[in-house]
Amino acid sequence: MTTLYDALEARSPEQREAELMSALPGQVAHAQSRSAAYAAILQGIDPSAVVNRAALARLPVVRKHELQERQQAAREQAKSGDIFGGFSALSFGVKMPRIFASPGPIYEPEGTARDYWRMARAIHAAGFRPGDLIHNSFSYHFVPAGSMMETGAHALGCSVFAGGTGQTEQQVGAMRDLRPAGYIGTPSFLKIIVEKAAEMGVALPTVKKAMFGGEAFPPSLRDWFLEHGIAGYQCYATADLGLIAYETSAREGLVLDEMVIVEIVRPGTGDPVADGEVGELVVTSLNPDYPLIRFGTGDLSAVLPGPCPTGRTNTRIKGWMGRADQTTKIRGMFVHPKQVDEIAKRFTEVLRARLVVSGEMANDVMTLKIETESASDELARRIAEAIRDVTKLRGQVAMVAPASLPNDGKVIEDARSYK
Repeated sequence: MTTLYDALEARSPEQREAELMSALPGQVAHAQSRSAAYAAILQGIDPSAVVNRAALARLPVVRKHELQERQQAAREQAKSGDIFGGFSALSFGVKMPRIFASPGPIYEPEGTARDYWRMARAIHAAGFRPGDLIHNSFSYHFVPAGSMMETGAHALGCSVFAGGTGQTEQQVGAMRDLRPAGYIGTPSFLKIIVEKAAEMGVALPTVKKAMFGGEAFPPSLRDWFLEHGIAGYQCYATADLGLIAYETSAREGLVLDEMVIVEIVRPGTGDPVADGEVGELVVTSLNPDYPLIRFGTGDLSAVLPGPCPTGRTNTRIKGWMGRADQTTKIRGMFVHPKQVDEIAKRFTEVLRARLVVSGEMANDVMTLKIETESASDELARRIAEAIRDVTKLRGQVAMVAPASLPNDGKVIEDARSYK
């Protein structure tokens, strides 16, 4: 379990950073030339100048709703054949064997590169090895999850039983007959299968390992599987980006994939936060077929200090910590995290800000808590005016000491009573 998938995982952090930054200008230029969407989004950007994280942080963040909006707009243009909204660098044909859909709908291309979604690294970290048979219970229709895992397993040298979802008794029967080395799918479905097998009196002695995705995998569920002889590990991947991070036998956070550049930014903005602070995961993919630059996942996480005890040297993150979109309706008006950031940026005295909405429904109280070393009635008055100017709502101001607000990624906290 401590063996590495390849030499990339053992690179020094300095070498990895240098090689990622060296690849970045070419990927930006490629996105501008091969993706109509990025030609517009990055118009006027000199790709040769995007050589470090500071330069990358000045580029706009593209969020999932923009993919959906651009795709929908392209579909509404009768003469447009670009169902991907200008983001794909591929066209229909042999270089795009499959197309998938995720909720929205948002359509995603699959290219022909070996291990296109880069899942083999995570599958290896979960303990699977060449020659294993894997029971894959991710869906094979509409969404790419089944194909993501199957292509990764094939790249690792494993065989795959395409179990898909549902039909629990048949899943148990296939595991009994085929004796797979392990399972890939959601943890909740494997729990259902294991419980059904016990109910049927069927032993599944070969299923000793599992890689999970698609839903939370809390320690309580991890321990339940261990009690049933199954070591389960989680991965973090999306239909847009493929693998982002994966768990190792150390079980200390998730290690980043080698082919992505990850930033943690303040929700509602594109501004990177300090290591350890919770924020939104923004990912730049080095995939030439679907070159997403600064793609906002909408998920919260934070960087963990130090390297993984398994010898993998890439950055670790805490894993999924909630959603970054904290847009809240207050007195009939929507307030966005970006508006809170706009207010805070008007005042050099403000170190961090957090909008707390309290009270009962129809009687909202809006309080902007700010960390500052320069508290004064005059500053509070000016900030209150900015709240009114930006949100069109009246709000209170509460000044607190630096580093006293929770480190949970929340820019807007809805503390109202809904009873």
